[in-house]
Amino acid sequence: MTIPLADEAAARAELAACYRLAARAGLDDGIYAHISLRVPGHDDHFLINPFGLHFAEITASNLAKVDGQGELLADPAGLGINRAGFVIHSALHQARPDLHCVMHTHTVAGMTLAASADGLLPLTQHAMRFHGRIGYHDYEGIAVDLDERARLARDLGPHDALVLRNHGLITAGPSVAHAYDLMVFLERAAEAQWRILAAGAPLALPSPQAAQRTADLFAQPRRGAVQRSWQALLRELEREEGTGYRA
Repeated sequence: MTIPLADEAAARAELAACYRLAARAGLDDGIYAHISLRVPGHDDHFLINPFGLHFAEITASNLAKVDGQGELLADPAGLGINRAGFVIHSALHQARPDLHCVMHTHTVAGMTLAASADGLLPLTQHAMRFHGRIGYHDYEGIAVDLDERARLARDLGPHDALVLRNHGLITAGPSVAHAYDLMVFLERAAEAQWRILAAGAPLALPSPQAAQRTADLFAQPRRGAVQRSWQALLRELEREEGTGYRA
């Protein structure tokens, strides 16, 4: 279920907070990687980072706004947006009206998972959240061609998570809180898998039934837990950085 935001100002503040929290969690990649959010009341418009600001520099007022055709509707920073970011995010926003926020990362753990032929293994409870609920998109080069959007949407399918092979990770959801919560789980699952496999010890794999049951339990409505976690993160952000992200 979508958690409605009152207006564009509220959406900008929520998304700016997500960028700041992602930077604090080490989910940034300089001026690269992206998080987007649909503008309330305008299904074909979304907010995204300007191409030239670090995640930690994002504020509510400097976010760019773009439509589904790539036309910049607002560019307060005067930096434009990353073409690949537009292609990837517009693909998923257009294909899935239920996904209001899309988050894309290029972390070492995520890239390691993206380069693994076996994909995400059910080695941890975090990973089992995605059992049977994650897509894979083969690498086609830097995503600057609009015709790749159809294949990105196809490979995401009904899921809320996607591995871009040889590239990085994507999570998406009906709210910023949901997309961020998923990404934290997926990133930790990827890092744990990387460390487990590097250790070279025999693997303790759960039964398929246990993995499926875990995924099913995670898929039950968790809005309350996700929102409680998100509010706790916002309190931590404001204790450490104040409310500057809202400016």
